[in-house]
Amino acid sequence: MNINFEKGNGLVPVIIQQVNTLQVLMLGYMNEEAFQQTRKTGLVTFFSRSKQRLWTKGETSNNKLIVKKIHVDCDKDTILIKVLPTGPTCHKGTMSCFGEARSKGFIYDLEDTITERISNKNENSYTYQLAKKGINKVAQKVGEEAVELIIESKDSNSELFKNEAADLLYHLLLLLKVKETSFEEIESILKSRSK
Repeated sequence: MNINFEKGNGLVPVIIQQVNTLQVLMLGYMNEEAFQQTRKTGLVTFFSRSKQRLWTKGETSNNKLIVKKIHVDCDKDTILIKVLPTGPTCHKGTMSCFGEARSKGFIYDLEDTITERISNKNENSYTYQLAKKGINKVAQKVGEEAVELIIESKDSNSELFKNEAADLLYHLLLLLKVKETSFEEIESILKSRSK
């Protein structure tokens, strides 16, 4: 990898991102030596501007960042490293230095909402009421929504088609929850198939 360390007086910014959730965890800096050590050990090593030395993330806390992928931007002066963290990344004990919000988008937020509705046992919640009926009813509902999507796909009303697709996706997320499976696990399978 050709990185322009000279542009930033020997240092380049390094964005750390969780490989599965895509959540941005932190920003640090590397000099060429830190970059080479990171590649050699498979653990993210930065150059500490305050201590003026190399430091491997987790050397005191044991919350390491295991390197999965390294990318360099188009100008070759910024690095993106996708990692698997072994614990919280931030010194304040949070997963990210930028707060706890995940960056994977609305599907994951919806999955959290489904979990919350079931956990809270809200009798007025459609989600809870359907989940309470058990796996057979939830699976049946996924089947019904799939059939409705197929029917709408044969017609020309795109709004009805999109609404049925949304219904199917929602009920699939509910089925995954009832089966104690996460959307992230399904996404990982799809990712593994794309190689």
